[in-house]
Amino acid sequence: MATYAQPRPLTAPAPAPAIKATPVRSVRHLGPNWYAAVMGTAIVATAGTALPTPIPRAAAVAVWGLSALALAVLLTARAGHWLHHRDQARAHLLDPAVAPFYGCLAMALLAVGGGTLVVGKDVIGDRAALTVDAVLFSTGTLIGLLAAAAIPYLMVTRHKIDPGTASPVWLLPVVAPMVTAAQGPLLIPHLPDGQWREAMLLGSYAMFGLSLLATLVMLPLVFGRLVQYGPLPLALTPTLFLVLGPLGQSTTAVNALADVAPGAVGPSYASAFGAFAVVYGVPVMGFALLWLVFAGALVVRAWRRGMRFAMTWWGFTFPVGTCVTGAAGLARHTGLDAYGWLAMALFGFLVAAWAVAGFHTLRGLLSGSLLAAPR
Repeated sequence: MATYAQPRPLTAPAPAPAIKATPVRSVRHLGPNWYAAVMGTAIVATAGTALPTPIPRAAAVAVWGLSALALAVLLTARAGHWLHHRDQARAHLLDPAVAPFYGCLAMALLAVGGGTLVVGKDVIGDRAALTVDAVLFSTGTLIGLLAAAAIPYLMVTRHKIDPGTASPVWLLPVVAPMVTAAQGPLLIPHLPDGQWREAMLLGSYAMFGLSLLATLVMLPLVFGRLVQYGPLPLALTPTLFLVLGPLGQSTTAVNALADVAPGAVGPSYASAFGAFAVVYGVPVMGFALLWLVFAGALVVRAWRRGMRFAMTWWGFTFPVGTCVTGAAGLARHTGLDAYGWLAMALFGFLVAAWAVAGFHTLRGLLSGSLLAAPR
């Protein structure tokens, strides 16, 4: 086919000025998965203080402060997302790959609230820390219960889920109540004696049961997908570590509840709760270690096949952190040094994973690549 050159105008227009590429600043594509970064930061502070040999208090306070700041910034940005990009926000709710991350909002509130009462009180004082934790605990618990009910409902009624798409991300909404169960014991000593303390204790156990049974429904779907369809896509492989979340958090919860049970219920029940912490926690922590090896092997396989950084890498942080606090709790209740060593080793992995994920996230924010439209 012949082509003809267009005649040049008598006066050529001035060339357009070069537009320098600038980082993407829009929050249109800022999804609820970003709350995982807040969770992963907060758990470093609280896990570090739970170790048999705690990290320096100043370091824990600094990391808690970073998590609190990140939560405030992210809540503001997400409010702007809903205000100015409602179509995208609704699309996220109707996307089965994104909607489960709304459980991260609840867990971020709970994690920062608990960190405020544990280490943040060094900065803002005991009374203010208690108030902040009470507000974040109440809000996070309500949002967690809503997510645990609403997201599975949307999965059944609105989401189009193709065969072979089950993901560990599905666990996120139902794990949120387990975080409530683990954080509730922090508030029990501050409640009036009698009915208030007992209600918080038994309510935390109810949250524990709610989350545990829901996890037992979801987890076979995840493993069945792996067996039938093979490894996850490279970018999603780190989400296999999310399975550690309900395992470590439930172990943390039963040990923390056993610590405060003597002040909330009678001696016979308190003794039973103490025994349950060990009888439940030891085998569950054993399975958590098995899953850690299994998931780690698949991550190594994915890395050798070209896996690169994505926000899913934050899955290496909070779930591992719950195993740190779970192992530390078992060390207290069993007296075995081996659990203390395990907690220290897992904490070393947690800090390394947090540093790597944080560095790449900050670099992606500065370049704008993490806020760009997904490909």
